Parts: sequence; C-alpha cells; structure tokens
Amino acid sequence: MAARLKEKFTTEIRAAVQKELGLSNVMAVPRIEKIVLNMGLGEATQNTKMLDPLVGDLAAIAGQKPVATKAKKSIAAFKVRAGMSIGAMVTLRNDAMYEFLDRLISIALPRVRDFRGVSTKSFDGRGNYTLGLRDQLIFPEIDYSKVEKLKGMNITIVTTAKDDHSARVLLRHFGMPFRQGA
Repeated sequence: MAARLKEKFTTEIRAAVQKELGLSNVMAVPRIEKIVLNMGLGEATQNTKMLDPLVGDLAAIAGQKPVATKAKKSIAAFKVRAGMSIGAMVTLRNDAMYEFLDRLISIALPRVRDFRGVSTKSFDGRGNYTLGLRDQLIFPEIDYSKVEKLKGMNITIVTTAKDDHSARVLLRHFGMPFRQGA
C-alpha cells in the first residue's frame, strides 16, 4: 500500500501545483526528493554514552536506523577532535519520506505549544526548506517517561524546485502550516 500523501500528490497536488505555477509540462512540477532529520549533541564530547538515547529516539521517529555524524575537524575550544561522534542523522526517501511528512504535518506540528505556523523565511534560495524543532516530545513515538534530556532537531525537506516560491507552493499544497502574514 502506497503512502497516503504520495497518492494525494499523484492525484491532486501535482495538477494543482502545475496550474498555480503555470507549467506546461507535468515533469517540470517540483516534487519532494528527500527529507533529512539531523540531531546534534555537543555534550557528547564529554560523554559518548549520551548519543545512545538520541540515536534511539531518532530511530523511533524516522522508522529507520540513524547514522552517527562525526566531527570533520578538531576544535580545541569546544574540546572536539576530528572523527568524534557529535550527532546523528537519517535520510528518508520514497514511501518512508511521505509517511514521515504526513505524521509531521498532521500529528507532530499541531502538538507544539503556542503553535502559530512554521516560518516562511526558512527556505535556502534553492527550493529546500529547513525546520528546527525545540524538542523531540512532539512525536507520538517518543515515550515521555524514558526521555532523560530534551534535544531539538533539524528537519530539511529537499525538493526539486528551482526557487523558493515553487517550493513554498508545493509544501503549501501538501498542507504545511505556514505562518500567516510573515
């Protein structure tokens, strides 16, 4: 069974985005390529055991095993050596990506306290959108009683759009709750 948002994209969203952007070719319509979840943990420099619950939380949220991210260079001021594990990341594609986006938009984001919508200024100029979350507890997969430390994460949605306007139109049709008037 295909993901709900993937079916919605092929039946409704693609045609609506094509019409709104005035594209003649259906293959020129932007689509979501991948979603990257990234959690950094600076305190892991003192205690490497802190990464284990972080990796477990990220695996529960994404539904696949994360990869540990390592420091590229040594920075003495932060007590970081090259090759030291300082975070974890997951790249989601195809059905897993659509399932995650569906859960993010319909379940997780409405659970954020005092939520008024996500910023429209977080596009990078090339059609990619990055969203920062303050804690991992907004996801229903995380058990509140087992969390020792609240840790935020970055969620990057990579699209095939050439500019920010096209990507904003695409994400709005997917149901991304952008802040009004911003």
